[in-house]
Amino acid sequence: MLLATLRMALNFCPECGSKLQTGFKFCPSCGEKLPSLADLPQPVSSAATQITVTDSPVIAQLQSSPLPKKVQQMEETGEGAASSISVSPRSPLHRTRKSTRSNKLISPPKKSSPPLLAAPSKSPAAGQSPKAVLSPWKRQAHANVNQEEAVNAVVLPLPTLLSPTVGQSPKVLPSPRKWPARVKMNQEEEVNAKVLPSPTRGSPAGAKAKRMKHACAPEPLQEGEQVTDTVGRKWTLVKLLSQSEAELVYGVQQVSPGASSSDYQHILKLGSKDGKIFNEQNFLQRAAKPSSVKNWMKQKKKEFLGIPSCAGFGLHADAYRFLIFPNMGQTLQSIMEEGIVLSEKAVLQLSCRILDVLEYIHEKEYIHADIHSENIYVDLTKPTQVYLVGYCHAFRYCPSGKHVEYREGSRTPHEGAVEFISVESHKGAGPSRRSDLQALAYCVLRWLAGALPWTSLTDCPARVMAEKERYMTDVQGLLSQCFGRRKVPDAVQAYLSQVMSLQYAEEPNYQQLRDGLLEALRKLGASLDQPIDLQV
Repeated sequence: MLLATLRMALNFCPECGSKLQTGFKFCPSCGEKLPSLADLPQPVSSAATQITVTDSPVIAQLQSSPLPKKVQQMEETGEGAASSISVSPRSPLHRTRKSTRSNKLISPPKKSSPPLLAAPSKSPAAGQSPKAVLSPWKRQAHANVNQEEAVNAVVLPLPTLLSPTVGQSPKVLPSPRKWPARVKMNQEEEVNAKVLPSPTRGSPAGAKAKRMKHACAPEPLQEGEQVTDTVGRKWTLVKLLSQSEAELVYGVQQVSPGASSSDYQHILKLGSKDGKIFNEQNFLQRAAKPSSVKNWMKQKKKEFLGIPSCAGFGLHADAYRFLIFPNMGQTLQSIMEEGIVLSEKAVLQLSCRILDVLEYIHEKEYIHADIHSENIYVDLTKPTQVYLVGYCHAFRYCPSGKHVEYREGSRTPHEGAVEFISVESHKGAGPSRRSDLQALAYCVLRWLAGALPWTSLTDCPARVMAEKERYMTDVQGLLSQCFGRRKVPDAVQAYLSQVMSLQYAEEPNYQQLRDGLLEALRKLGASLDQPIDLQV
């Protein structure tokens, strides 16, 4: 009977309590050698049975636990075989790596560095009865719990950050499984605190756009300095005409014998080498070749198309990129700043000319994306010619004939003139054909009414975007806000209603839009062949 009890006990590892199968010589969990029944000594006496197992917690517990009554009777009467089993512990040199690691984890703390959280003692106090011996299949779970408690109490590596100060209640420490995540989060917070700049006024996207513009701002060159284009022609900077955050415009004269140093027939646009001016150069080389413009004009039976012709380009001082154009006159903004109010006739003439340019560049798979008065030139010597320039933000919306998908955040938000750009540009989505037509509508309202509902809000692009979104479905409200009690031109109202109802990828009916503007122009007794009336 005693041998049967021993066999039952040996079905579990005496070292770690893992369940074993018959025939195992070593524990698969801890690697300890198992006592076998073949090693049992022969019976010596039938009157007494002795079981001696060294360093074996399972057998020790069996010794301390009371034996069944039948076994006790056998010992008293001398029935059964007396067995003496001696199991020696494994040498420390042969301990497995797993057992060594477990011993390190549950080793008691040193006195010099007490643990943060003292684990309660598991030994019974004086006067208390010892706990009942756990069944073999529960000892493994009990050992795991003890190891986790020992780790939490002794091996915690996070003392200085989470230890409570004097007088404060201790905080609950996270479990060891959460340490890597917490350490990673603390590292990310430190990086963000060191790298991220302080918040600036306005929306985050607007601040980002401003930082990008300032990073690309070029330093002005001295008048009289010379630049050389890609074909070797030299150009002299005669006069600084205008300056913005991203570009400079000079009047230039080609170096040649007998050329006047004070007169210029070309303008030079100067920007940072890797700035937005490179995007404009790419557009001009791909979509605005003189031969392509000439063929389109012949096909559409147009006598004029306001696409600028690039006379040259190049790099200067390894820091600047420049483009050279024929002198196209004055910007519309500079004319309006002189106090001249635009009439309905002038607005209709300007709109028709710009609409022709938009139709052309849209057929070439590009969007202008920055239509406003600074990018419109009027040649006062030839007042029927209107140019749309400034293709720094040009966007290829239909590469290889496939329209891009609407995806907010794919571009820099609020890019361009905040007062006139479309809602798509505000949200950082790729602009589409309707974006240019809506921007032209905002320009028309500004030229006729003098201001837009969001003109005073341009320092806050997010509020401008919200106003534009609100009025996209309320055209009548937008017109009422702009004109008040004044009469709204029918052609302007019709144009605005059509472009505000366009879908993102929908192709506009350019001819229908143009016919509406031309009909209103004829009712005023004017035509595109007449000089643009910029004076009242």
